[in-house]
Amino acid sequence: MNTAQQSPFHEGEQLLQTRFGVREKMERFGRQVIREYMPDQHRDFYGQLPFIFVGHADKDGWPWASIVFNESGFISSPSPKNLTINALPVEGDPLRESLAFAKDENLRLGLLGVELSSRRRNRLAAHITDYSDNKMQLEIDQAFGNCPQYIQKRQLEKIDPEQRQASSMETFEQFDKNTQEFISNSDTFFVASYVSQGTGEISDGVDASHRGGKPGFIRVDNDKTLTIPDYTGNNHFNTLGNFIVNPKAGLLFVDFKTGNLLTLTGRVEVLFDSPDTAFFEGAERLWTFTIDHGRWIKNALPFRWKLEEYSPNTSLTGSWSEAEQLKQAEHLRNNWQEYQVSDIVEESSVIKSFHLKSKSGQQPRFKAGQLLTLQVTVNGQQHIRTYTVSSAPADDIYRISVKREVHEDGTKGLVSNYLHDEVNIGDVIEIKAPSGEFTFDTSETRPAVLISAGVGITPMISMVRHALTEGLRTRRIRPVTFIHVAKDHTQRAFFDEVNQLADNSADSLNAYWLLTNTNKDLKPGKDFHEKGRLSKEFLQSVLAIDDYDFYFCGPAGFMQSTYDLLADLGVDDKRIFAESFGPASLIRTTDESADELEKIPVATQAIIEFSDSKVEQSWTEGDGSLLEFAESHGFEPEFACRSGQCGSCKVGLESGSVTYPQDVSAPIEDNEVLLCCAMPAAVDGESMPKLKLSL
Repeated sequence: MNTAQQSPFHEGEQLLQTRFGVREKMERFGRQVIREYMPDQHRDFYGQLPFIFVGHADKDGWPWASIVFNESGFISSPSPKNLTINALPVEGDPLRESLAFAKDENLRLGLLGVELSSRRRNRLAAHITDYSDNKMQLEIDQAFGNCPQYIQKRQLEKIDPEQRQASSMETFEQFDKNTQEFISNSDTFFVASYVSQGTGEISDGVDASHRGGKPGFIRVDNDKTLTIPDYTGNNHFNTLGNFIVNPKAGLLFVDFKTGNLLTLTGRVEVLFDSPDTAFFEGAERLWTFTIDHGRWIKNALPFRWKLEEYSPNTSLTGSWSEAEQLKQAEHLRNNWQEYQVSDIVEESSVIKSFHLKSKSGQQPRFKAGQLLTLQVTVNGQQHIRTYTVSSAPADDIYRISVKREVHEDGTKGLVSNYLHDEVNIGDVIEIKAPSGEFTFDTSETRPAVLISAGVGITPMISMVRHALTEGLRTRRIRPVTFIHVAKDHTQRAFFDEVNQLADNSADSLNAYWLLTNTNKDLKPGKDFHEKGRLSKEFLQSVLAIDDYDFYFCGPAGFMQSTYDLLADLGVDDKRIFAESFGPASLIRTTDESADELEKIPVATQAIIEFSDSKVEQSWTEGDGSLLEFAESHGFEPEFACRSGQCGSCKVGLESGSVTYPQDVSAPIEDNEVLLCCAMPAAVDGESMPKLKLSL
């Protein structure tokens, strides 16, 4: 058969590639990297291995994953199309039994060569052309390399043959307690899957693959079923593609400390839309495995392995215990929770960072750019403020970076100065989970420009860290240009942190620093890139192309001038994303609400009922927002930003309707109201509309 025009991917793989928008790309890529022969580099690699993982399907159609081992050199390659394996699996391994039929049935195999000490791996699909005692002759159907993702680094140690005990095998059809515990604590397993559609195409056959994660990344649901996360991979979808066509799998667990083997076969189901996926860090989807039957093979291997370190990719993923904590944390998202100050860092002469660790271990997820709400008691009074989270979503703490505020009249910002002067490591602060709509999408391919001034750097540092972390996890980094303006170098925060991130980003992050004031000790190009404020000329000098998304944050004056500058450069208003501090609103030249219904007019007067307090008062337009009205009548509702960003002032709307004269970004339901920005809405035919609030 002429295979030149055959796709290297079968129907199931193609279906998933189409589903996730990579079909055409992977077809082009696959034809380049998936070969019908082994490159010399791969032949040499297999020749140095002391073991290889093999997948096959037995005569009843059940897939199994196995390990075949011998002294290094037991695998040889007489030609790029052929491989010879001078070994058999251990007694009790299903592959050993299947080999009795191999010569007559042209048994197909999937092979995975892994060097755990270097994390190097390559894969093969092949079929047996000849078999004799202790030797398999293979012809290659497909060969390709694999990246080192999720492979834990281990050093191999050989066991003295005289110290080895005889192997033994026991069968079972459900997991006992010891097996459940072993699986739950595993950080690695190997999976075999296959398709056999009888087409003779090269994409037909068996696949053997590696899966790794933190201990606890496999959930034992009961004595028959496991749930397993699927992380970002190479988009071949070899394993899951096989599952789509033939929902069966063989799993092999190696006990690296004892040399025991646990081999399982059963049925699988791919869960594309499980709600649990959202709580498992790094998971793109889930799949379940339900055992049909399995075997423990004790004292199977003449090797032991010593764990040296987990894969860097593994550190970016979760475990099922962490997922459960995240799920519980989501239920408490709108509740005050205690966080302990685990570290305090001087970021500049005016900015301090506070590292906050959940005392309960239940820290809700957040998106880069969001702000959290905290509550502190100063001089016997409770005060609520919002601060942008400057850590990345993958970090195990919240970090807020607070500027010591001093107002124009010389008075000090109450809470910021309290945090700077009074809060110490070990202190406990009450926090509500982060929220907000000023967020960064790392999956977007359009380059982003992050522009900040002063303490407006806080969402930007979170976005930068998130972009690079996600780039490592997904192997696709959204290009970022970072521009920060500071009054002088003493007030500039995160200078070393951002520069280090840029140095390690492989040119995906370019950082530029502007100072309005410099001195003779600072070197241009090293300590700063431009003296003065942000200008059109500077942007044009550092941005090579026109199509960017712009994110910016800082004081109100900076925000408006930056927006006007971008508008003058012809940047599409839809490409401009901004967050400002306080109640100041950005005046855009393009009316974003032009295609929406006109805002509901504000009532001239209304009756406001506070149902919890059983108080009813008359409101007039001069009384301002519902927050101002409530405060003027002795109420003390929670609030922070007073600009509709944080949602701290959200209360229930039991009846009536409100309107928002200014745009708000905090998400609200129809039965909720943001007191800080809302006013009673005018109602046709009612001179005195009535509003009922849960307060």
